[in-house]
Amino acid sequence: MGVVNVTPDSFSDGGLYLDVDAAVDHGHELAAEGAAILDIGGESTRPGASEVPEGEELERVVPVIERLAQASGPDAPVVSIDTRKARVAERALQAGARVVNDISAFRHAPEIAGMVASAGARCCLMHMLGEPRTMQQDPRYDDVVSDVRAFLEERVAFAVGEGVPEERIWVDPGIGFGKTIDHNLELLRRLDEIVAIGRPVVIGTSRKSFLGKITGRDEQHRLPGTIATNVMAWERGARIFRVHDVAPVVDALKVAAAVGRGP
Repeated sequence: MGVVNVTPDSFSDGGLYLDVDAAVDHGHELAAEGAAILDIGGESTRPGASEVPEGEELERVVPVIERLAQASGPDAPVVSIDTRKARVAERALQAGARVVNDISAFRHAPEIAGMVASAGARCCLMHMLGEPRTMQQDPRYDDVVSDVRAFLEERVAFAVGEGVPEERIWVDPGIGFGKTIDHNLELLRRLDEIVAIGRPVVIGTSRKSFLGKITGRDEQHRLPGTIATNVMAWERGARIFRVHDVAPVVDALKVAAAVGRGP
């Protein structure tokens, strides 16, 4: 899953692809590097981020989705919309998006579940403690893995109850979303417990700050840490990897898969 941030303030690449042409070109580049999914986002979800007005988010993402969704053929990437707003999800689906990636897991706008069901689309339900503006203010859990698993199971049940077929639901433990470095590492260490929910697991560690705390590297120099966490997540059962640097992560996962298959 290649990240296409159509934002001025995302933590790693904010402003680079705010122009529609630049965002579309970047999407094509990521697809050429091996991205099977292009995740288009018009609102930064970095810690401390403020909510973007609905109209502004629509102006950012809809033209990009319309153009990227025109690609055809067996290797054409699926377009995903990264949003928690109902109107944005609706317009994105109309423009050709086939996945709604909701960091609030349909809590911010529960009606999105029905939209996904009606469109025959897929969804990704992510765990987040609070909201982006406040999520890193002293996050606490009884047991982070058990708490995240229980939350995701409840949100899957909600989506199914709203008509989304279970086989069209992905889950994401939300690395970095209301978690300390120890929480993130524990989720990666015990990721098999999230995989046991029985839905495809999405992992998003790309360039995140906990990697910087471990390595001392800034956002643009965290690729080795990103690769390490994605390979370990693959070994524990994750199957969808949300990244900025598609080509090197694809190569690393190909090698990990080859080793995992054995003789």
